Amino acid sequence: MKSKIIILGILLLALTLRLFHSTQNPPALYWDEASLGYNAYSVLTSGRDEHGEMLPISRFIAFGDFKPPGYIYTTVPSVFLFGLNEFSVRLPSILAGFFLTLMTYFLVYKLFKNHKLSLLGSFLLAISPWSIQMGRAAFEANLAALFNLLAVYFFIRSERKRWSILLSIVFFIFAFYTFNANRIISPLLILGLSLIYHRSIFKNIKFIILSVILAVILIWPSIPHLLDRESRVRFQEVSIFNDLSVVDLSNKRINLDNNTWWAKIIHNRRIEYTKDFLKHYFDNFSLRFLFTHGDQNPRLAVQNMGQLYFWELPFLIFGILALILKKEKALLPLLIWMFVSIIPAATAKETPHALRIISILPTYQIIIAYGVYNFILLLNNKYKNIPRFSLPQFFILSATTLLLVFNVYYYMHNYYIHYSAKWSDQWQYGYKEMVQFVLANEKKYDYIYVTHALGRPYIFFAFYGKYHQDLFLKERVATRDWFGFWTVERLGKISFDLPPELPKKGRILLVTQEKNYTGLNFLTIVKDISGNDVFYIFQRS
Repeated sequence: MKSKIIILGILLLALTLRLFHSTQNPPALYWDEASLGYNAYSVLTSGRDEHGEMLPISRFIAFGDFKPPGYIYTTVPSVFLFGLNEFSVRLPSILAGFFLTLMTYFLVYKLFKNHKLSLLGSFLLAISPWSIQMGRAAFEANLAALFNLLAVYFFIRSERKRWSILLSIVFFIFAFYTFNANRIISPLLILGLSLIYHRSIFKNIKFIILSVILAVILIWPSIPHLLDRESRVRFQEVSIFNDLSVVDLSNKRINLDNNTWWAKIIHNRRIEYTKDFLKHYFDNFSLRFLFTHGDQNPRLAVQNMGQLYFWELPFLIFGILALILKKEKALLPLLIWMFVSIIPAATAKETPHALRIISILPTYQIIIAYGVYNFILLLNNKYKNIPRFSLPQFFILSATTLLLVFNVYYYMHNYYIHYSAKWSDQWQYGYKEMVQFVLANEKKYDYIYVTHALGRPYIFFAFYGKYHQDLFLKERVATRDWFGFWTVERLGKISFDLPPELPKKGRILLVTQEKNYTGLNFLTIVKDISGNDVFYIFQRS
């Protein structure tokens, strides 16, 4: 009964930390969130995506970045219940963070059969800055991380409950359809876990065959897309293997060594790419990233602290050592899970990257919880003949608790008090206010021009204007480049570019980032939370 009350308290804490002021912090929707929300709304109201495709399964074209469909379809029910707004778009990610906390409890208990350890692991994920940051915005990767955790849980559970392998495969495929990195993570994790649990798998042939059949059926609709050039667009955009400077460097070094046979081996571009891959891979394990500075992208971290709390570092080390010394069976699946989750991110130019590797959660929290738990056991055993709350115990526990409280307070204070104002520009704050002003005054003007200097303004008009898909396609003027990316140039009378020359007649509304505009009268300014100017609005009436 006591454990149930504690886990309910932890779950309430997890939900509160992710739900509280979630529409104000992060302070605005950025364009990917608006795209996810509008496509969900379009599917709900018309059965089609923004480009007119009927219920896409393999991908949504969106900006031409071909978003996996998982998050969009998961958002449809919340848009139906709450309308098209910030809350409905972010709700699936909020709930994913909540269920990640719950499933961490069940997974830890499955691995260690210890309620206290399970509660500790669940608590650490509930207050994790990494999980909180991703669980308050519409990040597809956060939902994929939940599916990934569920898949691992049911895979391990299939040792005893053999039918659970079917659920495991289903959730691995859900992750596959939700975030691009999981298209690599899912098959590799299935392979890794199959090697670890091969003995139980051989005893489970009937359900394994059913799982393979189910996987083929579910994956089949995505195969044409995966084989098509469009599926490689995003990979080519971010991949280190498209960096031709590596080839140039390889050729220069071979030439310097007079094109000898051994130079062609030592300086082979494949070896250089491998070294590059390993560098990017281990970037994601750097102490700077994990414990002191975090991700450099302000949307993915508060800055000036790691993805994990600094006080967790000694317990992470202690936890790994304890798992090894105690020869825990859980160590191998946790390590396989951890190492596999990094692989897709290691092929990208930007590393470390907290979003691309979020499916690594909650492996860190599980190992840290194991370290904390065994550290407390060690203290109790070491001082078992000394009266309870002896001076050494009191000093160690007090110092640890003080560091923990300070570190957690530092993160919470920075995130909930300062973050939204400090980084509102990173969340494209001002678009909503500008769009609402333009749409409220649209009928007063013959021409409306909106700068695209901040990128893709059309999606915010579609989102906040709640354009029905038929009207959107009717009023949209768009072009597509060779890479497949779409540029929407106009929606009805609203043009998303500043003209070289204004029409000589007619009423004009113009939105720009320039303070002065000759020939028009200044109307108003849209500012961000910090008071910085975002948009200047001019008119000719």
